[in-house]
Order: sequence, then structure tokens, then C-alpha cells
Amino acid sequence: MAWNQPGNGNNNDRDPWKNQGGREQGPPDLDEAVKNLLAKLGFGGKKGGAGRSSGGSSGGLPTKGLGIIAVLALVVWFIAGFYTVKEAERGVVLRFGQYSDLVESGLHWRPVFIDSVETVDVSNVRQFQSDGFMLTQDENVVQVELDVQYRVVNPRDYLYAVEDADNSLQQATDSALRFVVGHSTMDEVLTVGRENVRAQTLELLETIIAPYQLGIQVVDVNLLPARPPEAVKDAFDDAIAAQEDEQRFIREAEAYAREIEPLARGQVRRLLQEAQAYREQTVLRAQGEVARFNELLPQYKAAPEVTRQRLYLETLERIYAENAKVFVDVEGSNNMMYLPLDKILEQQRNRPTQNRSNDSEAMMNSRSQSNSTSNQSSSQQSSSSGRVSDRSGGRG
Repeated sequence: MAWNQPGNGNNNDRDPWKNQGGREQGPPDLDEAVKNLLAKLGFGGKKGGAGRSSGGSSGGLPTKGLGIIAVLALVVWFIAGFYTVKEAERGVVLRFGQYSDLVESGLHWRPVFIDSVETVDVSNVRQFQSDGFMLTQDENVVQVELDVQYRVVNPRDYLYAVEDADNSLQQATDSALRFVVGHSTMDEVLTVGRENVRAQTLELLETIIAPYQLGIQVVDVNLLPARPPEAVKDAFDDAIAAQEDEQRFIREAEAYAREIEPLARGQVRRLLQEAQAYREQTVLRAQGEVARFNELLPQYKAAPEVTRQRLYLETLERIYAENAKVFVDVEGSNNMMYLPLDKILEQQRNRPTQNRSNDSEAMMNSRSQSNSTSNQSSSQQSSSSGRVSDRSGGRG
């Protein structure tokens, strides 16, 4: 039955918050509860005869409490010593603030309050940009941007060789870039020499950071397109376009030269071969003529008139064989008749088939006219020969 239930009489006498002596009592005191707990663990107790009456048993209770606390503290200290290093990281172990060891990725343990571990990412490639307005060798100002990619290869040097390895690398990059740009012309930085500027900057940067032992390896540098100041940007764009046109024309000329040169060389070789053949042909022909005349010389000496007439006839035969024109020489007459056979043959080839009959008739008429002319010439020759014979007979 509850202490405050109706019908229980004097409920005030059953109030649990009041002491037996009749004094009112509030909520339990927290300090008193802590003292009681410590007393149970052996860190304190009640003063007076009760404490003295416990005798030797009071000394064992604190010792037992201290052992439990020590064990609990040791367990907590041991569990707190476990730590994990990620796959892309390496751990630098410091013992009392001094470098002790380098640990790989995985689960490790360290004594807390004795060793401390600082992890460094060594797998991922980091990058930053160095840019600014720089003065070139030909006293022009350009805005240059350089993208640098690097990674950590030595965590100990990266953390403790210098105060801030990343900042030191940025300063070294800016110094190397300004040095290379300052020893290059503006055209080289903007157009044709960009690759040389990039390579020289990378080489100089590696030389600068080597003595400092930053624990950093520069993977690559990339020179972004440089820009002139905005005030002269249009003029430089025109200059760059002109240089590009120049390079294009040069490539087109080289392609044309590669196309024409083999043809020209072939023509030269053909002309040389033709000249060589002509020379050999001329020399052989001359040698043949000399041999021929050497063979004819004894015959000419033996019969000069006959040999001369023979040479004359052979020459005329060779000339007329290569000529389409026909000449008829009538003996005893000063007239020489020309028969245009070449023209007649050419007309025959050019005219259609239905007109060839007319051409044949024309040829027959021309032949009859030539025959009549030859007959007249023969009669004149016979009459003249008769006169000559009469004259000769009269003379005789």
C-alpha cells in the first residue's frame, strides 16, 4: 500500500524524505553519493571508532581498487594505440617528437603518448598553376600560365626537410619559369618555341629543388597558351595568323617541290639518255660514212666518172624516196613538170567516200594532160633530134 494512500492515518510519519528524527530531508546529495562510492573502493571511510575497529582489513580495500583502475587504464591505453594507414598513404612515426620509422598501409599499433603518426598521400598526383605577367628577352610583356603535376616520393623529407614543401615548390616553379621566359623572345613563348620553354622550365625546376630534398618528384609541366596584354592582343593575333600562313605556304611549297622534283629528275635522266644515244648514233654514223668512203676511194680512183655518176644517182634516189612530190624531167627541154601526188592523196583521205569517184576522174584528167604534155615534149625532142641529125649530116 502506498504511503500517501487515503486512510493510512498519519501519512507524514511515513514520508521517506524525512529522517527518523522528524527533520525534513531533500533529494540525495551528489557529493555524498560520490564519497560513498569512493569509500567502497577504498579511497576513504568514516572517521572514528568504526575506522579504527576495522583494523588491518582497511589496508587491502584501497589496493584492490587501484589495481582495477590500473587494469582498466591499461586496456584503454592499449586499444587506443591501434590506427590504420590508407592504401594511398604512408605513415611517418615519431617517437617523443623524433623520426622513428616509416610504415606502409594497413593496421598498425603504437604506444599512445610515446609515438605519434602522421600520414602522407604518396600515390595521387597533385597539381598547381603558376602564372603572372613576365618580361621576355625582347622587352615584351606576356601573361604565362604553367600547370605543374607532382607527387610525394619521400614522406619524411616532405614533412620535415623544409617548413612547407608545397609552397617551396611553387616558389621554385615561379623562379624557373620567369628565368626561362626572360631568356626567350615573345614569338617563342607565344608560338614556335612553346615546347622548348616547357622543357627548359622542367629541367631548371628539377635542378633548383634537388638540393632542398623536398621529397617531391615533378611528374610533368604543361605550358598553357600564353597571352599578350589586352591592349595589344589584336595586333599579336594578326602577327600569329601571319606566321601560321607563312608555315602553311612553306608546307605547300615543300609538297609541290616533292611532287615536281621526281618528274624533273625523270626528264633530266631521259634527256641525258637521249643525248647519249644521239651521240653514239652520230659517232657510229660518222664512222660508217668514213668506212664507206674508204671503201669507195679505190673504186673512184679506178673509174672517176662512173663512180661520180653512181653517187649522184644514189643521192637522188635517197632524196626522192623520202619526198612525196614527183618531178618529171623531159630530156632536151628546159621545162620540168610537177605532179602533185601528195596533195591528191591528202584530198583523198579527207574527202568522204562518195566523192572519191570525182577524185579519180580528176586524176585521170591530170594523167591524160601529163601524157599529152609528155607526147608533145617527145615530138619536140624527136624533131629537135632530127634537126640535129640533119645538121650533123649536112656538116658531114
